[in-house]
Amino acid sequence: MSLAAKSLLLVAALALAACNNPDRYGAGGAGGAGGAGGMGGAGIDTTGLGDPNNPTSIAYFNQRVGDRVLFAVDQSTLSPEARQILTAQAQWLNQNPGYAAIIEGHADEQGTREYNLALGARRAAAVQNFLISQGVAASRMRTISYGKERPIEVCSEEACYAKNRRAVTVLSAGAGV
Repeated sequence: MSLAAKSLLLVAALALAACNNPDRYGAGGAGGAGGAGGMGGAGIDTTGLGDPNNPTSIAYFNQRVGDRVLFAVDQSTLSPEARQILTAQAQWLNQNPGYAAIIEGHADEQGTREYNLALGARRAAAVQNFLISQGVAASRMRTISYGKERPIEVCSEEACYAKNRRAVTVLSAGAGV
């Protein structure tokens, strides 16, 4: 086998390995624990996120407190409903200092990739700034924008677009992110 063929085979293997990430959407992405699925019967943890009835578990945060807020078209301004959810998130985070958070900013499929990445970044920053204003240490959080790359609904209707215009707070154990 020639050197070029070996190199091509190696690059192909690495590319396939990069695609094989079972947590590629994180807890807040498609089919992740931040969505409707993922939990077994009541009180049974099949995801590693803890018991949804335990007020200090990630599952409780995701399901009872709320791990996401939604935005209007082309907006990164927090709605009153978003502020209510984020106030509850801040209270939970302040009571559970052992958790860190990644705030994911998302956009719907309308617009260019670059525009939506910037919009997702503004949405994540708006959430982070609100949580900081509520006393959550900035050192416990970081932001990332996925733009339109990780939709939870795929269709060309407003109902789908509305679900994709979001910021998701993804928790992890450990105060540093």
